[in-house]
Amino acid sequence: MTPGSNYHPLSHANASVSGAGSSPESPSRHHLGTSRPIGFGVLTTSDTHTEEDDESGSLVKKLLTEGGQRVAEYHLVANSVADIRECLDRWLADPDVEAVITIGGTGVSSRDVTIEALAGGGGKALEGFGDLYRMLSYQEVGPLAVLSRASLFALHNRPVFAVPGSARACQLAVRELILPTVEHLVEELAR
Repeated sequence: MTPGSNYHPLSHANASVSGAGSSPESPSRHHLGTSRPIGFGVLTTSDTHTEEDDESGSLVKKLLTEGGQRVAEYHLVANSVADIRECLDRWLADPDVEAVITIGGTGVSSRDVTIEALAGGGGKALEGFGDLYRMLSYQEVGPLAVLSRASLFALHNRPVFAVPGSARACQLAVRELILPTVEHLVEELAR
């Protein structure tokens, strides 16, 4: 599967989710037996945008909804470790928020502090997400992919995906990595 291809990983899964008779082509759904929407929190970090002009946040919410998921919370905060942690702490205490996507703050500039905020949250870093994201990103942007610190953390037994702030990066992460894995990941972290 290549980024930008017309294949959508969830299209097979949505068509074949029926419990015990699920097709082997739907690995992201077979463990749950049935498909159900996951409640997402979407948190954009930016010093230059507002919720009204947050193109990437709007795109992520649209992609999640189109992918059969539910946006339970959305907010935009400044590039501040304290602001990010405050919002996440509130959301991760809410049972309606089963997964979180943070947008922005994953680069290498001094203003990019999302990873520091998540790493200080006391959870587990799940390295494979960032590795796969950079591999897929390399196919689009070449060696500049090494500048991304896209990551996945398990905080309070919930997945928190940290993706770069560009719309293209968000689309790549959500379509190719988050939607195909989130239900299984939520189930595994709840054990």
